[in-house]
Amino acid sequence: GAASAPAHPPNYPSAPRNRPEGKVLETVGVFEAPKQHGKYETGQLFLHSVFGYRGIVLFPWQARLYDRDVASPVTEKNENATGHGSKEVKGKTHTYYQVLIDARDCPHISQRSQTEAVTFLANHDDSRALYAIPGLDYVSHEDILPYSSTDQVPIQHELFERFLMYDQTKVPPFVARDTLCAWQEKNHPWLELSDVHRETTENIRVTVIPFYMGMREAQNSHVYWWRYCIRLENLDSEVVQLRERHWRIFSLSGTLETVRGRGVVGREPVLSKEQPAFQYSSHVSLQASSGHMWGTFRFERPDGSHFDVRIPPFSLESNKDEKTPPSGLHW
Repeated sequence: GAASAPAHPPNYPSAPRNRPEGKVLETVGVFEAPKQHGKYETGQLFLHSVFGYRGIVLFPWQARLYDRDVASPVTEKNENATGHGSKEVKGKTHTYYQVLIDARDCPHISQRSQTEAVTFLANHDDSRALYAIPGLDYVSHEDILPYSSTDQVPIQHELFERFLMYDQTKVPPFVARDTLCAWQEKNHPWLELSDVHRETTENIRVTVIPFYMGMREAQNSHVYWWRYCIRLENLDSEVVQLRERHWRIFSLSGTLETVRGRGVVGREPVLSKEQPAFQYSSHVSLQASSGHMWGTFRFERPDGSHFDVRIPPFSLESNKDEKTPPSGLHW
């Protein structure tokens, strides 16, 4: 319908893409040319090129991107511990951004992407709480369609005015408040993404970003927790549906666990040309300070046939400073 954004955006971004029929598109600003080089600054407004939501950049992270699609084959090397073998992957530096998602767009993307993107363990002795900060996302440099707006509060998010203030002398005209800098500094071990893993099988691209969440003491042992964010993208025009997941989780303590199940996070998403991507987060715990995970997603084609898509192996590391557990939203 009229709501789908054209492949080449016009001068006026319309937000967001997947609105219900009958909703009117609204003008939100004027597109700028995407940056080929350099990075976007704090306060940059953008539309997400895949999920169509409005957002604003909080700060950039430099990640190592391990892309198995461009891996150099290694000769005479058999299956390795991760069960994938014959591919040695070198990490390339790649810019990702911590961003705020406009709350008005969350209902429209909730079927395609979890909007509660950041979770971490509370550090209060009396609490086993898992903090979730809604409407925070991690966005790759090439997913950003930058725009400018004359609106002084262009993004609706509970943290917008706590983190950013309007300054018409600056470009972009939103600058970080001290609270944003303090929050990043205090919580960066739990916010920072260091590694991103990517692999494509039969035109289905899987991107995994693991995050260390902290350690808990339980019955005289230590339990280490990680969150991992997974994006699935259909690069083809054929409609496919995710039916099963099959994980293998290897722990440094020597255990290998296999997890099978239907779908992901209780869903069996359909990836089509109109809605090619799906993103979700999940959690895993180990009784060792590191390990790694890999596996496959089983997809079904319209004719009923199935194929398996590889999940690139990724390591679970806990080499963060344990002395300063995260502090939720208590400044």
